Amino acid sequence: MKLLSIALPLLLAGAVLAVQTGALQGSPPDDLGIHEGRLKPPSSTPNSVSSQAALYPEHPQRAYAGIEPLPFKRGGAPASLQAVHTVLQDMPGVSVVQQQDGYLRAQAQTRWLRFVDDLEFWANPERGVVELRSASRLGHGDLGANRSRMERVRSAYLALPP
Repeated sequence: MKLLSIALPLLLAGAVLAVQTGALQGSPPDDLGIHEGRLKPPSSTPNSVSSQAALYPEHPQRAYAGIEPLPFKRGGAPASLQAVHTVLQDMPGVSVVQQQDGYLRAQAQTRWLRFVDDLEFWANPERGVVELRSASRLGHGDLGANRSRMERVRSAYLALPP
């Protein structure tokens, strides 16, 4: 019992220190972006979603990761990505970190533990849709956080004028 009374405060102090120093944020992967007409594949663990999951038939999380892309707005790629940007600006904990040539990348940070997820949006001119991907940087599962966030993005995006 005495060991527990010493170990528990030390564990709590370590957890607080990890959160405060950003140890749970991780680093963005080096291979984010568009490569040969594709976003990065979904994660090999159940903590990501991608509208391009079907492009990877042998991927172990393909069925879990699949999510529909966003339809283009009436103004095409520029108007669609501007709409995505507008939606992301209104979401707590989300910040846009890159926007260029039909591509937008954002980060979402969880409120308490400050885990960071990477969000990507690409205006795919061949399909006339905004491809999307959201993935946790750390951990094995995400309790559906990435899918839930992207469905909130979808709802807000579709609610904007066409």
